[in-house]
Order: sequence, then C-alpha cells, then structure tokens
Amino acid sequence: MSKVNITIDGQQYQVPAGEKLLWAALDCGVYIPHLCANKDKERPDASCRLCFVEIEGFDAPVTSCTQEVFEGMVVKTRTARVDRLVQTAFELLLSNHKLRCGKCPQNRQCELQKISRERKLKLKLTRLRPLLTEEKAVDDSTDVFIYDPNRCVLCGQCIWVDHKVVEVGAIGFINRGFKRKMGTFGDVPLAESRCTQCGECVKVCPVGALVFKEKTE
Repeated sequence: MSKVNITIDGQQYQVPAGEKLLWAALDCGVYIPHLCANKDKERPDASCRLCFVEIEGFDAPVTSCTQEVFEGMVVKTRTARVDRLVQTAFELLLSNHKLRCGKCPQNRQCELQKISRERKLKLKLTRLRPLLTEEKAVDDSTDVFIYDPNRCVLCGQCIWVDHKVVEVGAIGFINRGFKRKMGTFGDVPLAESRCTQCGECVKVCPVGALVFKEKTE
C-alpha cells in the first residue's frame, strides 16, 4: 500500500494513501474526538461534529472523518476555531443527555467521558440545557438489553450495525428536533419489532444508551 507524508500538530507521519484523516491520526496515536464515525462505514456521517481539524490551505475547519489524507498535508487538531466548534458540539450533545454518570452502567467506559478527559471539557449542565425536552420513556421490553433514549447521543452507530452488518432493519431515527430518537417502525417497543435481540447494537453504543441487562443487575 502506498504511503503519503503528513504533519499533525508539528509531528511528521507516514500514513496509507486514501485513508480518512481521523483514522490515520488515531493510528498514529493522535486523539481526535468522535462519536458517529466507524471505520467500516462506506460513507462517514459527520453528524456528531466533534472531529473538526484545521488543514493548511483550507479556508475553514473540516471534519476529519470525511477528509482523505494527501501528500504534504499539514493538520492542526487544536486551534481556537477548532476548540470553539468542538466545545459547542459537545454542549449540544450534553443538552439532551442524562448527566447521572454515577448511576450509568457505562460509567468510566463512556466515550463522552473520554472526550471530556482528553479535551478538558466539563461534563456538567451547560448553557444549552434549557433546550432539553421532557424525559423520554426507557425501553426495557427485550430480554437482552435496555434502551434509554435520555442517554442517547444520536450517533447512529446502532442503526448502522442493524442495517449494514446484521441486515435486519429493525431500528432507525424517528421524530424531529429534540424529540428525535432511535426507534422502531411505529415506535413500538423493541420486543414487538423485527429486532432479533442479537445485541450487536449494544456493542457499538459509545455511551450508556444501550446496555445489556446483566450490567444493570
């Protein structure tokens, strides 16, 4: 496989040509926050807006999950513009996320906590918290896992694995705005849907929205 030379935060690296910048950086040990990206996805979603970087010669920051590397690329993962964009995206996620980490089965294994540590962003009530609507009902209808939409960050990882890996198509995004959530056709409980309860969606969830029931016992 051919390689290209890139510079990230002043350090030079050789990475596979055609690789998306996010994965190239992570493989080089450079952390860039992300939630919705999955290396196996044919087309990145760029929906979480956390993986912004600045590239020399570009007019504005770009999402690193969508940007391919090229020879001579010079990247900065921490600039005033990048930090401002990531801070805003992070606050938007928290404005619709249940902040009860101590009671969450994914406490200390949550990607939001990792982003908070790496970027020194505070996991707390934000200025955007008033946007939060009423608490959504938890779906514990299956024998295998629980879905808590109040912890969901709408990254789409569970939907992707359901459609592209398991190929069942039991779930998708439903509703709009702050009422948007992962749900089934007709918003029936998961146990009444086409869901096979294989648990693959739980394995890719980066937060505590989907957890195996055995972890809550």
